[in-house]
Amino acid sequence: MTADDLIESVRDDQQTELSRLGSSKTLYADTRGEMEPAAVRAAAAAREQAAHDTFSAWADDESDTAAAGLFADAAEDAAGRLDGVGADPADRDFAMHDALSDLTDTVERLGGLVGWTLVDEKTKGQLTGFFTGQADPQTASTFRSAGNDVEALREDAAELLDETCADGDDWDAAETAAVAVVSAAYDDYFETLEELGVNPKPVC
Repeated sequence: MTADDLIESVRDDQQTELSRLGSSKTLYADTRGEMEPAAVRAAAAAREQAAHDTFSAWADDESDTAAAGLFADAAEDAAGRLDGVGADPADRDFAMHDALSDLTDTVERLGGLVGWTLVDEKTKGQLTGFFTGQADPQTASTFRSAGNDVEALREDAAELLDETCADGDDWDAAETAAVAVVSAAYDDYFETLEELGVNPKPVC
């Protein structure tokens, strides 16, 4: 297996979940139904704060030098995006980050990071679309660039996975971690929408 194979496999396995996480209902869940620019910014800031905290903790704890450097870069990037959002983080917990925090092995963390990028890229797309609809092209461009940064991070994680995974067990562990992170994000999304009285499934 290669990292590209892993990413393709996770996308196939979690196709429905990622598709729904890429809908506007993600922002509705994040803001608890308050789809106003200030609430959306605060929810976006909460995601960046959670990412910074998770990846910073990994960087401090990680014994593999290359992985520690990647996690530190991911934390720094999240901090930069948090500053760019221009809002205080909303009081929001993310099950996805609980799943990430449970990962302790290097290959699991790299897989988890890949899973996080697949989810976060979807969110950035919705943020871009939201602020485009709000006739705020500058903020839309900020989130579009952030999405590109997340994609670049996935490429770096994939490259390090190719260097780090020694056998099939390592690849299985990385893939399992990635799927677990996406699943946690989806379960969080699904349960939050149900609590808000919204059907999480698309109506055809």
